[in-house]
Amino acid sequence: MLKLRWEGFSADFAHAQNCLRCSFITSAVSQKFEQRPPPDERKLTPPVYLNMTSRVGPRAAGANGTDFKHREKVVPHYQMSASLKSEVRKLNLVHLVIWLLVAAQVTVSHFNLVSHDMVSMPYQWEYPYLLSLLPLLCSSLSLPKNNISYLVISMISAGLFSVAPLIYGGMEMFPVAQQLYRHGKAYRFIFGFSAVTVMYLIMVVAVQVHAWQLYYMKKLLDSWFNATQEKKKK
Repeated sequence: MLKLRWEGFSADFAHAQNCLRCSFITSAVSQKFEQRPPPDERKLTPPVYLNMTSRVGPRAAGANGTDFKHREKVVPHYQMSASLKSEVRKLNLVHLVIWLLVAAQVTVSHFNLVSHDMVSMPYQWEYPYLLSLLPLLCSSLSLPKNNISYLVISMISAGLFSVAPLIYGGMEMFPVAQQLYRHGKAYRFIFGFSAVTVMYLIMVVAVQVHAWQLYYMKKLLDSWFNATQEKKKK
């Protein structure tokens, strides 16, 4: 009997102890919520947004957006080389057009594709001028990799196959042009126009193109040579 009563008393004591713990927890939670202010009275902290592309806001020391001037610099001879290459490419394109016109006349007249009254036989200077394709190719091959050897070959061959035939052609056609000017007589025609007039117009353009080609190629050669010397010094 005493054992049963003790067990019952122990159970009642444990139950009372658990109830007391629950009451303490409940009262503590209720007090915490009572002390908390309502949502409208809370001070909400506004979010902070950082604009990384503006000049305002946190930034690393020494980086104010203007420190690129001492870093982003291109060596002058590289700038000159790029601009000279662009000019040489433009002149090469015009040279190719002139070469195609001369080659078309020679081809049409020799293969009798049209009558000689429509397109006359070519003058003697036009045959060696067809070799001016060689300096054109050498010049185009020298530009991508700054090849000095190809550029030198282009300059030498331009004097032989471009400028020299034009000088000879000017002397060859001069008597015909003089006769046309004095007497108004022409014996060769290209699509109804005097052949000597058409070829002189082409020659005037070609002389200017080749003169500028040699000028820009000489400056380009100097720029490449200076760059090579600077690399050797380093």
